[in-house]
Amino acid sequence: MRQLVIGARRSPLSRAQAKWVGERLRARWPDLSVDYDFISTAGDRDRKTPLPAIGGKGLFTEDLERALREGRIDIAVHSLKDLPVEAPEGLTLAAVPAREDRRDVLVLESSLVPAVGRPGGVEALRRLPAGARVGTSSLRRAAQLRACRPDLEPLPVRGNVDTRLRKLKEGGFEALVLAAAGLRRLGLRPLGACVLGEGWLPAPGQGALGLQCRAVEDGATAYVRALDDPVARAEVTAERALLAALEGGCRVPIAARARRTGDGLRLEAAVYDVGGGPPIEDAASGPVSEAAHVGRRLAGRMLEGGAAALVARARRLSP
Repeated sequence: MRQLVIGARRSPLSRAQAKWVGERLRARWPDLSVDYDFISTAGDRDRKTPLPAIGGKGLFTEDLERALREGRIDIAVHSLKDLPVEAPEGLTLAAVPAREDRRDVLVLESSLVPAVGRPGGVEALRRLPAGARVGTSSLRRAAQLRACRPDLEPLPVRGNVDTRLRKLKEGGFEALVLAAAGLRRLGLRPLGACVLGEGWLPAPGQGALGLQCRAVEDGATAYVRALDDPVARAEVTAERALLAALEGGCRVPIAARARRTGDGLRLEAAVYDVGGGPPIEDAASGPVSEAAHVGRRLAGRMLEGGAAALVARARRLSP
């Protein structure tokens, strides 16, 4: 097999991610021919409804997976945080390449930059004016904002990164929360960007790509597996195992961050209360070879410690 078709969503970020994968494949095999097929997904076709209200698993992935099964594409490039944890029949997660920055970024409206500055971590949130409107399409980020400062007003915002930044510039919000990975992959450095590092956990799988292929060995899988990064694979395995055990999804605000520490792995996680109460937070460590077990063990402990009630409440209150 000397020709591959890479599939991805039509958004500028998804196109950039697909091109990134294609460039790395061509760097390893210069004679390989790479084409692209950019596909509109269900999540792209409905740009107005807030994501939690649309609901459903595979909102941004099912159309790509259908194209894989039908043979229209050989590789599907996903933002891993969008990929459901259940393994779809006939497909395999062939590679998790080296991870990009997994952190979130608070982007300030330009007039606030002189007053707020660019502090690190959640200090930037603490300096926002009272009642500040913060744009985010994520239930997890909205819950984190309320947990940090109950007076903040999270507001839904849809569209590509450029669209969201334009809405910020037009005065729709005092700030946005965006993924650092998306900004970096698009080469964007917006004025007033403050990285939310310590004290702010990202989504499980954030900053990582998931490269999906057909489960049957047809040549494409062998190429793609060469891009797999063992550290990134172990980290997201722990995070996604936790997510699966918590039975989380787009309607449950869950955050997680796994870090490789020598031969071990440390996983931090939080389940947030959509009602505004305190989150359930915990951490666990274990060998890298037992990454999935670390995730499941931590999830079990959190469920027993009160997370089960928060998950049930989120599902009950979701639209």
